[in-house]
Amino acid sequence: MTYTLNSGRVIPQGAFVEHKISQGYREATSVLFIHPMDLFQLGIESGDKVRVTSAAGSVVLRTEETETLREGCVFIALGPYANAITGGYSHGTGMPDYKAIPVEIEPTDDPVMTVWDLMEEIGGLRYDN
Repeated sequence: MTYTLNSGRVIPQGAFVEHKISQGYREATSVLFIHPMDLFQLGIESGDKVRVTSAAGSVVLRTEETETLREGCVFIALGPYANAITGGYSHGTGMPDYKAIPVEIEPTDDPVMTVWDLMEEIGGLRYDN
């Protein structure tokens, strides 16, 4: 099933904005918020991991159920995990699409990558603080 991904800021990520390679930032930005009925249809529970795949790429995220989203719509906080699946196409505006992105979601046992590992996978380099 194809889902509609939206992204935006969330309060918890703000607590770690100065520490983007910390465990707290990773936990705040690597969560896929999803309706309980969508979890049921995927055959998983809140807290399980999923692979989210778009035309731009794929990333493993931990799920968190919420009834504040419509069925078929999912949400992720802006950050490195969202960037891995939103792509860079900006329609000439300089701002990539962060809303209404079609994605496929499947359960996985793969781990959620660290920010460092994710950055290296998409072409970045580690650096010292």
